[in-house]
Amino acid sequence: MARRLSLLAAALLSCLSVGACKQNAADEIVIGEFASLTGGTATFGRSSDAGVQLAVNEINAAGGLLGKKLRVVVEDDQSKPEEARTAVLKLLKQDEVVAVLGEVASSRSLAAAPECQRAGVPMISPASTNPKVTAVGEYVFRVCFIDPFQGSTMAKFAADSLHAKSAAILRDIKNDYSVGLADFFRDEFSHRGGKIVTDVSYSEGDIDFKAQLTTIRGVKPDVVFVPGYYTEVGLIARQARELGISVPLLGGDGWDSPRTVEIGGNAVNGCYFSNHYAADDPNPVAQQFIQKFRAKYSEVPDAMAVLGYDATGVLADAIKRAGTTDGKKLRDAIAVTKDYAGVSGKITIDEQRNARKSIVVLKIDGGKVKFFQKVEP
Repeated sequence: MARRLSLLAAALLSCLSVGACKQNAADEIVIGEFASLTGGTATFGRSSDAGVQLAVNEINAAGGLLGKKLRVVVEDDQSKPEEARTAVLKLLKQDEVVAVLGEVASSRSLAAAPECQRAGVPMISPASTNPKVTAVGEYVFRVCFIDPFQGSTMAKFAADSLHAKSAAILRDIKNDYSVGLADFFRDEFSHRGGKIVTDVSYSEGDIDFKAQLTTIRGVKPDVVFVPGYYTEVGLIARQARELGISVPLLGGDGWDSPRTVEIGGNAVNGCYFSNHYAADDPNPVAQQFIQKFRAKYSEVPDAMAVLGYDATGVLADAIKRAGTTDGKKLRDAIAVTKDYAGVSGKITIDEQRNARKSIVVLKIDGGKVKFFQKVEP
């Protein structure tokens, strides 16, 4: 009898808990986020998450969306593509999120995007620049520029601003982002009459690049394009200088981390990389965001924080315009986003679900990252 009463009490408690959960669910809109909070590129995930959290806090302080509070469920993918897919499956099936934000790294977005596409749940990448990401399907979007623009911009910059006639490429052969960006740089630099004197590779996680750099030193390029992530870039720069390579190193937005300067030290001075925004941009929208971010996190935001914030804003704007979180209607609302006033610039989503935006070239000088020039799409 006692056991029967105990089971009855447990069942009643379960029903009450389920009822409470359903009541809570009715009062909130749940979105998912997957990010590299740990692992090799943890600064990317931590920064983008900080931007997402700041945006969610502001949205809720202003009354939420559709009369409900916004809640974000965050999953750490440990900087691994296979974990990214697992994280997104959990968000879709267990948490039943209405949309997904992530990832920064293209390889991890490519691993997870097919699951969002199959589920009919919109996914917005803050910073995955490889063109293949949004090609996965109609439910996959991004709020950043793509690598054809980024790669060609740096090739034009090398030729026109640095007057380079020859270039070497050092790419991460295991990284979709790096491989694609290297190809676009190579094609544009060659098209403009420049010569690619060597194209060598490494693998993410390597720490010794002297064999590749010795090859590069032997062909005496005017510039070296290194479209990798900050985890290797600083080491590459230091080893390049140790071998006597003094020409500028160029890169993409994968350089955007305080760790680039921390690891590279003086070796990265005089180097350039493309990015989504500049912290010294006088644009009032950017400066207002920087003030809010510093007040909350006591540091200046990098581009990944900006793009996390903008991705959340684009999603929230679409939910308002759709008037619902229905997957198809929300997808359609995101697809017609036009001139959204983001911190990284005005965001318009094109027919391929990519954002048409400007790009900035930054220079590392005296251990500081500084605005150098801006290029419109």
